[in-house]
Order: sequence, then structure tokens, then C-alpha cells
Amino acid sequence: MMRKGLVILAFGMLVAVAAFCGIYFKGIGRQREMTRMDTPELYWLKKEFRLSDAEFARISELHRKYLPGCAEMCHRIDEQNTALQKLLATNSTVTPDVEKALNASAALRTECQKRMLDHFYQVASTMPPEQGRRYLTWIQQRTLLPTGQMTSQH
Repeated sequence: MMRKGLVILAFGMLVAVAAFCGIYFKGIGRQREMTRMDTPELYWLKKEFRLSDAEFARISELHRKYLPGCAEMCHRIDEQNTALQKLLATNSTVTPDVEKALNASAALRTECQKRMLDHFYQVASTMPPEQGRRYLTWIQQRTLLPTGQMTSQH
């Protein structure tokens, strides 16, 4: 009788371990799929916009080509922001140098936004038309539209 109880207990433990393993591996399937990708940071894009493997491969290639220029632009913006901060720390009025630095900062931000928008249009053009339109709407709301504008009091 004791032996029958041990067999039932062992079988129950085996079933529990198998169930745990099945649930665990199903749960981490998405993460495992992401680790096999060249661009795991774009995984959300593939799922959200239901991209085929071919569409995703084209977008991933565009992303890889875009990143070096983006990094360089970020570096230039950081340098310009640092220069502007130094000027602002040593001036109490808008001097010609401060104005020049502000204009340079604005020009860099404009160039950056133009490059991003070009990239977004390229990405959208690789998607099915409806998904491309949805992507552009989604991405523009999060990257290009102003979020913290000053308002005037009338």
C-alpha cells in the first residue's frame, strides 16, 4: 500500500514538473524569439503592426542604417546643448553669442526631426498601406508633435 502511494506521489510530482516546464517555456517564448533576432528592440513593431518576416527584415535593415547617423546627431545636439548651457551660465541677457547658440540648437533639432521623419516615411513605405498609415500616426504623436508648449495668458 505504501508503495502504491509513493508511485502516485512520484507520478503527481512528474506531472507537476512537466506542467511547470510547459507553462514556463510557453511564457518565455516571446523573449526567446527576441533573443534570436538581429534587432530585438524592434520586436514590438513586428507584433504591433503584424509584419511578415520579409517586411520586418526590410525595416530592420533600415533601422541598422539609420542608427549611426542618429547617434552622430545626438552627439552633435549634446555638444551644442553643453555650449549653450555654458553661455547661459555666464550671461544674464540674450547676447549675440547666446542668440547664435540658440539658433544653432534650433537648426540641429530641425535637422534631427527631418532625418527622423524621413526614416519614419521609409519604414512606413515597407509596410502594408493601412499599417503604414497607422504607424505614421502612432510615431508622429510620440516623437514630432510638441508636448510641453508654453501657453499665453490672455
